[in-house]
Amino acid sequence: MELFKISALEIARKVKAREVSAVEVLEAHLSHIAAVDGRPGAIGGDPAVESDKVHAFITLTADRARQQAAAVDAKIAAGEDAGQMAGVPVTIKDIFCVEGTPSTAASKILANFVAPYTATSVDRWEKAGAVVLGKVNLDEFTYGSSNESSAFQPATRNPWDTSRVPGGSSGGSAAAVAACESPISLGTDTAGSIRQPAAYCGVVGLKPTYGRVSRYGLIAFGSSLDCPGPLTRIVADSALALGAMAGPDPRDATAANVPVPDYLAEMEKGVRGLKIGLSPDYFRITYFNAETGELAEQALPDEIKASVLDAAQRLAKLGAEIVENVPMPHTKFGIPAYFVISRVEAASNLHRYDGVKYGYRTPDMTGDLRSMYRKSRAQGFGLQPKLRVLMGMYVSAAQYSEQYYNRALRIRSLIRRDFDEAFQKVDTLLTPSTPSAAFKIGGIYGDSVLMQYADQLLVTGNHAGVPGISIPAGLDGENLPIGIHFFAPDFREDLLFRAGRAYEQVTAYESWRQKQPVIMN
Repeated sequence: MELFKISALEIARKVKAREVSAVEVLEAHLSHIAAVDGRPGAIGGDPAVESDKVHAFITLTADRARQQAAAVDAKIAAGEDAGQMAGVPVTIKDIFCVEGTPSTAASKILANFVAPYTATSVDRWEKAGAVVLGKVNLDEFTYGSSNESSAFQPATRNPWDTSRVPGGSSGGSAAAVAACESPISLGTDTAGSIRQPAAYCGVVGLKPTYGRVSRYGLIAFGSSLDCPGPLTRIVADSALALGAMAGPDPRDATAANVPVPDYLAEMEKGVRGLKIGLSPDYFRITYFNAETGELAEQALPDEIKASVLDAAQRLAKLGAEIVENVPMPHTKFGIPAYFVISRVEAASNLHRYDGVKYGYRTPDMTGDLRSMYRKSRAQGFGLQPKLRVLMGMYVSAAQYSEQYYNRALRIRSLIRRDFDEAFQKVDTLLTPSTPSAAFKIGGIYGDSVLMQYADQLLVTGNHAGVPGISIPAGLDGENLPIGIHFFAPDFREDLLFRAGRAYEQVTAYESWRQKQPVIMN
């Protein structure tokens, strides 16, 4: 039995039943990581080194993990409750603070920052018995959709085809799970940053309702959009992970005081009687054509549309009612509104990095404090943070705020209204996850506008604050994963788990489910 291949739920069961120790599970995962991951990302690292490896990690905390695993085994030996995630190895996107570990946000400006405290979501997993393997790579400050913008190179590669991106910004998390380096990883979703890489890497990615999980200890990008959430290989592990970290937090005023249900029990209720909606507005991409100066439309590839329609048909046979032609007319404005809102919030959040209190400070001699700020930021930030600061400052300026920022906020309200009206007719919306499979490394990097449209089908959930989940739904003609996606009303993650679990069960014996990433061969 290869312990690194089994689910988190099964690991916790076996550890608590003393069929295997937490230390044995950990060592199996560490050995596998040594075989498939390659050199960790580093400042000044070679992007092309070991191109056949995953490179999910920035920091592997093996000694810390061994102490945690031994503590879990000691609790079990003493007859104590070791928690619902007892002995489960997890990885953490390096945008979360974990006490005593480098917490870099994949940026040079935080390369020497060691967190003095632990994020609530990570702390709750650790108290539930999880064993933290380390911190995984991401786009710098989560700014990107491919993981290529990380200051820590080599950047993460897709385990299904290492010439392709894993998606972003939680690409390290998705790749680590797909390559069986951990059964669960903690990511963040600001415009689809959990669900898009989950689709690209063939894993399950959950964006909870905004406020369902505390953001305390999360290094912020867009504070009104960011959502912590798990990436896993199966829906049951996602339900386990969310149940362990959800709930109110006195250290985060945006964490909702809403009861946390038993997601594992809820997911087994099936889809009979559920109304599942399909919207034509999610079967096309609307983008700005730079040559004509107008909006253009492009239909999704037939393989992706077919995967959604096949899922709808299968769920209908299980008793769900499929409701077609649900209007979501403001979907096409999700990316333009995101461009404005996220940049304004990013510019605000980046002001704290000044080279004084913590993080990178220029070694150059400077004559005054302002010069020190400028040099520290110029040398510490990569291209993507700089672009977001500049655009955020521009669109929030008094003379432009009505033209851009206030208009984007109105569009955000209209997107929320689309969901409110849709959920009066249906229980969930079924959509594609992404408009394509994973693209080649270097394929569109540098074109931040084009890259952002990889999230067009997902970003509306961040604007509206509603939960969403991406589920693996097959492989395309190049053996790359395809994902389908469900939206649900606020705090109804249970509906997402029910739909996702039902789809997993009805496709359990499909030939594509027997295939594994090339990195595993």
